[in-house]
Amino acid sequence: MSINATPTPAKSLLAPGNHALVLIDFQSQMAFATKSIAPELLRNNAALISNAAAGFNVPTILTTVAEKSFSGPMFSEITDAFPGQKLLDRTSMNTWEDAAVIEEVNHIGQDRLVFAGLWTSVCIVGPVLSAIEQGFEAYVITDASGDISTEAHERAVERMVQAGARPITSLQYLLELQRDWARVETYDMTTGIARKWGGAYGLGITYAKTMFGASEGGH
Repeated sequence: MSINATPTPAKSLLAPGNHALVLIDFQSQMAFATKSIAPELLRNNAALISNAAAGFNVPTILTTVAEKSFSGPMFSEITDAFPGQKLLDRTSMNTWEDAAVIEEVNHIGQDRLVFAGLWTSVCIVGPVLSAIEQGFEAYVITDASGDISTEAHERAVERMVQAGARPITSLQYLLELQRDWARVETYDMTTGIARKWGGAYGLGITYAKTMFGASEGGH
């Protein structure tokens, strides 16, 4: 018996209304020791996913650890995208063990969570494994996370994938939320984010639009 294809997206794809984003411990003290990714690329990718989530109205949790006493403020690239949003400061290394964070998770009410932060092997592994064990779907933005070594980051990602987490990248996150260039209401926002934080891809968009007035939605 043949299978009939239909022009419908997979349910496992991310969309603005089917998940929440959890950004964890993007703070100076954590970044100083992060060696698996260059700090400027980490900050760039944090800005990309933050602005994507804010632009598509994805419910987002911002959480820090010992902000005032030890680790310092969250990256301004993130907080600028969510002006006035309260940061949930913790003492626990595992975000999932903080009652205020879990209260916000339950308030949002999404069973699919996307995680990114520092460090991968501690502050991301903890909540991802905990969320999966409690029945949540977990995605990890691996190039917006980092650790004290490439080895530590890669083993942490492997451990989470083995438990059922789904790894994605920052630009993938943005484009998966847009998904169709004919969605004109978010087209300019998406290409604007890509032009600013999308690296070589963003340069390509700038070139095409400047030189030819090109638009992906026109065909």
